[in-house]
Amino acid sequence: MTPPSAPALPVIDISPFLPTTADSCPAAKATCAQALHTACHTHGFFYLTNHGVSASLTTSILSLARRFFLNTPPSSKARIARRHARGWQRIGENVTQGLRDMHEAVDFYREVDDMAASARGPLGGPNLWPDEPPELRGVYVEYLAQVLKLGEVVMRAMGYAFGPECEEVFLEKTRDSFWVLRMIGYPPLQSTSPGNGVSCGEHTDYGCTTFLLADPDVKGALQVLSRDGSTWINADPVPGAFVVNIGDMMERWTNGLWPSTRHRVIHRGDGYRVSVPFFYEPDFNARIKPLPNAVELTGGVERFDELMYGDHLLGKIAGNFYGGPEEEEGGQV
Repeated sequence: MTPPSAPALPVIDISPFLPTTADSCPAAKATCAQALHTACHTHGFFYLTNHGVSASLTTSILSLARRFFLNTPPSSKARIARRHARGWQRIGENVTQGLRDMHEAVDFYREVDDMAASARGPLGGPNLWPDEPPELRGVYVEYLAQVLKLGEVVMRAMGYAFGPECEEVFLEKTRDSFWVLRMIGYPPLQSTSPGNGVSCGEHTDYGCTTFLLADPDVKGALQVLSRDGSTWINADPVPGAFVVNIGDMMERWTNGLWPSTRHRVIHRGDGYRVSVPFFYEPDFNARIKPLPNAVELTGGVERFDELMYGDHLLGKIAGNFYGGPEEEEGGQV
């Protein structure tokens, strides 16, 4: 029997930073943080293992997403049709680089009652939860609680990579994370598909860190652009692992030391692909600028100005949907 090939991306064991073990082994924490630093610098993508989120829960998350996309009647989907940024999007409604993406999705954001008036239009209001499957909302709320905790764990580890004294540095700006959760369904691309035959166009993610669940049996769909700017690497699912990538705010925080990596989805395989990415983001009003430690490591000159994360997010989602301004960047995956 031919042994399975090694993953094309780094594999990070995050267990030294889990609450049950975080104080027990400083050497293990240092090793994990160094591995994270290397992965973020060289790829911007990695597999996260021993993360503490149960396999039964992640399996349920994908199964419920599949049932929603394939079994829910169109009339039921239409009841949660997109209102600004939240809700269900039809195939081709999401736009990347001015072209329609061949997927459907449901987007959820953190609900905030006291959001600034400028943000209430596109991001205010409640999430639009599907009625079917009936158990979906409860399972997804449970999952959100767990991945929010995991986001904190990874932020600690990433801070530690800049020195033990920096373990809390990212958490200071993410304690009220303006998180995003997407359910995405991808029919196989056909030769007649518009948008140059792309399930989701090339883009970077907007915030801190993305935790992706995807169909374990679908290969070759998610593709990561290598640092050479020309080679695409398949980020195929690995059993028991999240596919994790860093976003625009990590690139800014690290003064370019950890670049936000471009990626895309081209699903030409058999069957219907589902994925559920969770985006662990800064606070909406967080002001992001390069860390002093990162500036020192990159030559001593700040390469990025300070910005408010919410302004960055609003600028991105303005071009996410067909019929709105068509900016270069589009939907996250």
